[in-house]
Amino acid sequence: MSSPLSHELIESIERLVGPAGLVRDPELMQGYLTDWRNAYQGLAALVVRPASTEALAAVVRLCHDAGVALVPQGGNTGLCGGSIPDASGRQVVLSLSRMKRIREIDLANETITVEAGVILQHLQEAASQAGRLFPLSLGAEGSCTVGGNLATNAGGTAVLRYGNMRELTLGLEVVLPDGRIWNGLRGLRKDNTGYDLKHLFIGSEGTLGIITAAVLKLFPATHSTATAWVALPSAQAAVDLIGHVRSLCADRLTGFEMMSRQSLAFVLEHVAGCSDPLDTPHPWYALIELRDTVPDAPLTQLLESGLSHAFEQGWVIDAVIASSQAQAAALWALREGISEAQNHEGPSLKHDISVPVSRIPEFIERTDRALQQDFPGVRIVSYGHMGDGNLHYNISKPVGHGDAPFKAQERAIMQVIYRMTSAFNGSISAEHGLGQAKPAAAAQFKDPLEIELMRAIKRTLDPAGLMNPGKVFASGLE
Repeated sequence: MSSPLSHELIESIERLVGPAGLVRDPELMQGYLTDWRNAYQGLAALVVRPASTEALAAVVRLCHDAGVALVPQGGNTGLCGGSIPDASGRQVVLSLSRMKRIREIDLANETITVEAGVILQHLQEAASQAGRLFPLSLGAEGSCTVGGNLATNAGGTAVLRYGNMRELTLGLEVVLPDGRIWNGLRGLRKDNTGYDLKHLFIGSEGTLGIITAAVLKLFPATHSTATAWVALPSAQAAVDLIGHVRSLCADRLTGFEMMSRQSLAFVLEHVAGCSDPLDTPHPWYALIELRDTVPDAPLTQLLESGLSHAFEQGWVIDAVIASSQAQAAALWALREGISEAQNHEGPSLKHDISVPVSRIPEFIERTDRALQQDFPGVRIVSYGHMGDGNLHYNISKPVGHGDAPFKAQERAIMQVIYRMTSAFNGSISAEHGLGQAKPAAAAQFKDPLEIELMRAIKRTLDPAGLMNPGKVFASGLE
């Protein structure tokens, strides 16, 4: 297929980024046009890989003047198709994979300045080598990038203590839709000079501009860890337990993950090397992690004390505390293997929702009941970050049912879950963003005034609608 872009435009872009910055071969382009789950596929006129902010800005200016839509892309590890172009073949994918410099580490200011193409794991390693911690941690950290983490306001397993990307960011550098560069790379913790513009771009999924660099917070490295796998009689017990552990351990509590027996059962069946830490099955589990900056801190004793009280209260049925890093890693593998394991059971209808922590048990009970009433036999895989109310509420088909009939029920199942989420004053997307998967649902379940205000911001910054069109907003709302 011939490119819809003019020969002159392609030549001008190539002069800016060089031959290594241009991907035109259809076969080489495929990795940029399909997400990692093969759930979303698109076409593109061109894939452009600038190596600097200045080159990227010049490409954006050219495309803006030519009326060409742009799709920013980081590690392409998202779950909602936010970095995949549409099927028109007229959009340009802007990959930030070559922009991977760590520009500065300021230990006195406890900050690190990095470009958007830096892989999260490399950022973690750079912080560690400097004797510091960058706490964002998630399953895709070996391939996701800082730009994508910022664009989706990523959370992960340590939000309970450190917050998500919004809380971890002090400043941004952003290329605006017309090619101007906003230099907001200020490592300031206090700046009351008007609107805090960085928060417009964090979580905007590339629809308002392209984040090219960021000043991020660093933290003291942790040197002591205690990890426990805990069996619970109910989801309510998880709420009671986290409140108790929080009051006892304060900010030493870094992680508190909750998962259902169905979640664990899939992992035990499908993930090699995993085994049940406890002798008998239980309805619910929690994975608790404490960390401290002090070497040899008495975290295990603290955890044992907290669990002892929880046993007396009936919040805990059984528990095991890891006695080595290898055992702790094995416990975390049970939590991190859930998404992969569920895929072996056929189509997985994934819902990344959040509700107030106090209402998680009621949400689960009422939503489970509603789904079983309307779709008997569906298997509900509930797990997530208990401390911040983020629940991955995923649905697998009934045993023995075909994929196609189950997939045909996807929208009806989604409606039940999102209606219930709305009834609990929750969010239909806690950490994965909207991408191209959820804009229509957002238009349905968000306050219309919120949508109106978001649309006004979009039109102010991107009046031509060229930045990642079709993402965040339902068709016709841009």
